Amino acid sequence: MSRVVHVVDDDAAVRASLRFLLESAGFTVADHATAEAFLRTTEGENVGCVLTDVRMPGLDGLGLQARLAAGGRGIPVIVMTGHGDVPTAVQAMKVGALDFLEKPFDDEQLLDAVRRALAAGDATRAAEAVVAAAVARLATLTPREREVLEGMAAGQASKEIARDLGASPRTIEVHRMRVMEKLQVRSLPELVRLVQAARGASRQA
Repeated sequence: MSRVVHVVDDDAAVRASLRFLLESAGFTVADHATAEAFLRTTEGENVGCVLTDVRMPGLDGLGLQARLAAGGRGIPVIVMTGHGDVPTAVQAMKVGALDFLEKPFDDEQLLDAVRRALAAGDATRAAEAVVAAAVARLATLTPREREVLEGMAAGQASKEIARDLGASPRTIEVHRMRVMEKLQVRSLPELVRLVQAARGASRQA
């Protein structure tokens, strides 16, 4: 899916100017006259970033940011603000916006902010892919292997796990080997990180 810079502003002249600048710099751009229009046409889309004005009729920049957060959409948001709206822009950052630009801003300032936002979005999606892979790998474990995994993640030796589960240390060693193979990890620290990532995902679900 293409990384799109979504420009959300009720001023047609501003949208046209920003589109020209961003496309001249090589970005793919889509512009939207209202926050509501953006939400309708990009439902579920998290690739790219959003460049939005703070003050707009209907749903404003803060409302848009809140709506994206409530919907679990991790697309990075940059808010544009006039001097009198700086406190509002700061509030937007507190609830999840990546950056804000105070008007008037120069072209390079805008382009740098967009590059940072796109890079942040790429990093977020990469991290999400790692977590999804961890969850999928954990799902391949048998119930007994999951019990052994819990002991391993807690730092227990094979003898301790064997005692807790009423099995022989040799059997536990076989299970440990299978757990490492199925989870595609080569060390205990790597296994612990994978389990923590998967647990973090389940808590957020």
